[in-house]
Amino acid sequence: MKFEPPRLYAITDRRLSGLSHAEQVERLCEGGARLVQLREKLLSPREFYGEAEAALAAARRWGARLIINDRADVALALGADGVHLGQDDLPPAAARALLGEGAVIGFSTHSLEQASEAAGMPVNYVAVGPIFQTSSKERPDPVVGLEGLRRVRESLGETFPLVAIGGITRERARAVIEAGAASVAVIGALLAGEQPAEITRRTREFLAEIES
Repeated sequence: MKFEPPRLYAITDRRLSGLSHAEQVERLCEGGARLVQLREKLLSPREFYGEAEAALAAARRWGARLIINDRADVALALGADGVHLGQDDLPPAAARALLGEGAVIGFSTHSLEQASEAAGMPVNYVAVGPIFQTSSKERPDPVVGLEGLRRVRESLGETFPLVAIGGITRERARAVIEAGAASVAVIGALLAGEQPAEITRRTREFLAEIES
C-alpha cells in the first residue's frame, strides 16, 4: 500500500501530557493532526487496550489515522490503521503477515545502515532519529543530525517516505523537512507544558510553520 505521511506525525505521551491517550488524540486532532501514534511503555496490556480503544474512537471522529507503537496484536484487535516497530520489536515481515497489506507499518532506524536495510522490508515508511537531542526516551540512541538525515535521503531516493524524529521543535522543523524528511514526528513540542489546553494551539502553530 502506498503511504504518504502528512507533514506532522504526532505521538502521544501520558507522562509528559498528564492526559489519557484519548484526550491527547482529541486535542491533537482538534489542532489539525491527522496521523497520531499511541506510544505507551508503562500500562499493562489490558489497560493499554482500553486506552487505545478510546483513542481510536477519538481519531475516527476527526477522520485521523491511528498507529499503535510496538503492539501489532493491539493494532490487529482494534482495527487500528497500523503499527510502528522498533529495532527490538516484531519483525516488519511478521507484522505484515499479521496485519495484511492494507496496514501502515513503520520502522525505527538510527543509522544509514539500518535505514538502508529497512527500505527493503515490507514497510510503508522508515523513521530516522534522533535528529537532535531528545528527552522523550530514557536511553536515546546517538544523534543522527541533519547531515545524517540527508545521507539517508540520498541513499533511499527521493520518493521513499522518511519520518524524522527526535528533539524536533517548531523552530527546527522546516530545516528537517529541507534535509529530506517527508514528515516530522513530534512529542515534546506539542505535549509538554502545564496547560493541556495548549496542545491544540501548539499543534495548529506547528502545522502553520511546516505547511506554509
